[in-house]
Amino acid sequence: MSTDPQQEWQRWHERREAAVASSYGPLSLTGTHWLADFPEGRVPAIPGEWREDGDEVVLTADAGDGLTVDGEPFAGTVRLTADHGPVHESRIGAAGRRLVVLRREGLWAVRDFDPGSEARRAFRGIEATPYDARWVVPGVFRPYGETRSVRVENADGRERGLGLSGELSFELHGGEHVLRVAVEDDGTLWAVFADATSGRDSHRFRFLRTGVPAADGSVTVDFNRALLPPCAFADHFICPFPPPGNTLDTAVPAGERRLNPS
Repeated sequence: MSTDPQQEWQRWHERREAAVASSYGPLSLTGTHWLADFPEGRVPAIPGEWREDGDEVVLTADAGDGLTVDGEPFAGTVRLTADHGPVHESRIGAAGRRLVVLRREGLWAVRDFDPGSEARRAFRGIEATPYDARWVVPGVFRPYGETRSVRVENADGRERGLGLSGELSFELHGGEHVLRVAVEDDGTLWAVFADATSGRDSHRFRFLRTGVPAADGSVTVDFNRALLPPCAFADHFICPFPPPGNTLDTAVPAGERRLNPS
């Protein structure tokens, strides 16, 4: 394996495009249906009857609905909890589609992933800036004493809580900058950010991930791997917008910027 950063970035970019274009990648999401909007249990374009029941969803279907549960043809009633694994491992299938059970702030939804989606057919790649070592900078993570939650607008127009674990500081263009970040389950950092290119030369906001900070908080910040959020690929994702303080007053024309035109 090459240790050349430019070649490593190119392989990363190619893997990323392949994942986005995969059968159940983000381009295949054709709907996020909140069950509270369908109290009668019938969701348009989704087979079966779906009802909330406390900490579970109850799905009732007959053989004519064409659903599968755990890969087997299904008729009857089954109680479901939220899916947390890869989309292709979700319990409910429907003629090649995957129906993923989602829960956010106590509300239940069903997501419909269809490999035949129009967005997947139209995909022509991700426009990204070639690797540039100037966008790799040292950073320092300073955790809060406890996780804080802020209310932010989401891509679907609703406001939801966003958990934040600390602040990541770094220097760009001779100035000091700070992003409020979350700590993922594996210890890596995740931020939602915008910059002076957002909405003009890049998507209106992007995601940034880092490795696990060292014991002293030091961590490498690589904007070459800035990511388009899932809602850049399908309107049915509910990505959070940047929290207060996460709009940089400088341009970051690095990493993924937008979809290639069709």
